[in-house]
Amino acid sequence: MTREEKAIAIQDLTAQLAGVDVLYLADISGLDADTTSNLRRACFKAGIKLEVVKNTLLEKAMEASEANYGELPSTLKGNTAIMISDVANSPAKIIKDFRKKGQKPVLKGAYITEDIYIGDDKLDSLAAIKSRVEVIAEIIGLLQSPAQRVIGALQNKGGEESAE
Repeated sequence: MTREEKAIAIQDLTAQLAGVDVLYLADISGLDADTTSNLRRACFKAGIKLEVVKNTLLEKAMEASEANYGELPSTLKGNTAIMISDVANSPAKIIKDFRKKGQKPVLKGAYITEDIYIGDDKLDSLAAIKSRVEVIAEIIGLLQSPAQRVIGALQNKGGEESAE
């Protein structure tokens, strides 16, 4: 790669990272072609962008980015794939699902709305994070519950009065 090509690649990566709230770094080395294809397909279905990147270029893109990636660049050793998503727990769930069948992918780290997670031991806690949709649904359910009880009680009272 020439210097000019590297500069363009860094600019492209920096542009990709701009405005990203969910970024996972994973090691997918050693996966056979079929498993890698299945991983890519699963990511695509979940709305996750999966791309294998050169560590030095990603590190420079992280440095050029406005976001603070903290210690995340220190994980850039060996083979690295980035997973970009809109849903915080989707990449973790896919990694966990693939780990049922083998040792890889291995989570190197994650950046989720300014929080940094380093290490594969954080995978379970990342998978347990509720998505925005799940949180909203839970809140709506909690808000509806008392109102439904009141409506039910009023309807029961109304039914009792008409029976008299």
